[in-house]
Amino acid sequence: MSDQVVTRFAPSPTGFLHIGGARTALFNWLYARGRGGRFLLRIEDTDRERSTPEATQAILQGMAWLGLDHDGEVISQFERADRHAEVAHQLLAEGKAYKCFSTQHEIAAFREAAKAEGKSTLFRSPWRDADPATHPDAPFVVRIKAPNDGATVIRDEVQGDVTVRNDQLDDMVLLRSDGTPVYMLAVVVDDHDMGVTHVIRGDDHLNNAARQMLIYTAMGWDVPVWAHIPLIHGPDGKKLSKRHGALGVDEYQRMGYPAAGMRNYLARLGWSHGDDEFFTDAQAQDWFDLDGIGKSPARFDFKKLENLCGQHMAATEDAALLQELQMYLAATGAAPLTTDQAAMMLEGMYCLKERAKTFPELLEKAQFILTSRPIDPEPKAAKSLDAVSRGILRELTPQLQNASWTRDEVEGVASGVAEAHGIGFGKLAGPLRAALAGRAVTPSVFDMMLVLGREETLARIDEAATKEGG
Repeated sequence: MSDQVVTRFAPSPTGFLHIGGARTALFNWLYARGRGGRFLLRIEDTDRERSTPEATQAILQGMAWLGLDHDGEVISQFERADRHAEVAHQLLAEGKAYKCFSTQHEIAAFREAAKAEGKSTLFRSPWRDADPATHPDAPFVVRIKAPNDGATVIRDEVQGDVTVRNDQLDDMVLLRSDGTPVYMLAVVVDDHDMGVTHVIRGDDHLNNAARQMLIYTAMGWDVPVWAHIPLIHGPDGKKLSKRHGALGVDEYQRMGYPAAGMRNYLARLGWSHGDDEFFTDAQAQDWFDLDGIGKSPARFDFKKLENLCGQHMAATEDAALLQELQMYLAATGAAPLTTDQAAMMLEGMYCLKERAKTFPELLEKAQFILTSRPIDPEPKAAKSLDAVSRGILRELTPQLQNASWTRDEVEGVASGVAEAHGIGFGKLAGPLRAALAGRAVTPSVFDMMLVLGREETLARIDEAATKEGG
């Protein structure tokens, strides 16, 4: 086996990239990247009826959004069918597999009789040791010769040693009667040919490992390191399903979660590094190891996801956050930011990303940038624009006109005007929020002024001050 770590993610393209699949991909990516290894992507598209190009594209897009880059070309399992069959024929030629002519009717009859007699219903083919001279001219499948005694031990990095009695393993079909290879054979051949050293996958595949080891052993190939990770459950402890919320990675992108927060949260679903909750990609790659994966199913918690996403938004560089915001808008089909809006968003990102957990929350805080005159205040904000408040705003305008546009200066001017009227600045903040954003809840009034600039700020205050009613 190669000294270099090689992992793979091998999804079936029958729908979106499931959140559980995304975590499996992440674990494989972290393990390989943290060891200078290779992370490969194989599309297991042998089910031609259910596999679609659209589903393959959804998987690629989901991985791209999560930032899980893979090495080399994407491998199609279906296109390697001839290679899979070649291995089956090699085993046949070496006497490690055999032709089985039993029909489906005969297999069903065998199982019914075994059940009636209280015996194992595991099918034992009468053709296993038959003389080839007795073979009929009829359709057949190719079966591997499984050992009849002893045990197969799956040495698993997460589950520990798992022992399966060989008399519980049937002679697995390798090639169907039409000559096409089965999935179990394809997986082993592909993993071997791709040089995969570590198979990290869901524990629903644990039972497959014993059967797949039959092929590794028969071919004399190195068995990869197994690591079967527990599945993800919902908050109620039941297997994650639609009733718990979004299942597809694309849905999380459209809900506005930042990719870095999603990576961090998925890494913590079933894996831990001491008490660390928030960490960077570099730290995750450095820390991630198989012995940190627990045996119990992880529970998906939206509050924890949002908390981590908020921390990542706060820690992300403003330009990178703006770029991801643009990607979010594109993913949801929303209009892109104008050049001026993007420039102001970048300038104001320091106050917008504070305490925002998702991109919709960030956009909500940025409404003062995204709106344009004439501003129609929402009802709650409009109530603060009474005659007295509008009078104070009219008085404030010329003083702001002559102020140097720094935070200390504009804050001093506004506080001075409020003080002259015998009110605290809090009484003036409401009318200013209504004037600048049309909202009752906004970022700091002074942050908005600095981001909007002198000209736009004064234009909005003047518009609100001279508006009739209130």
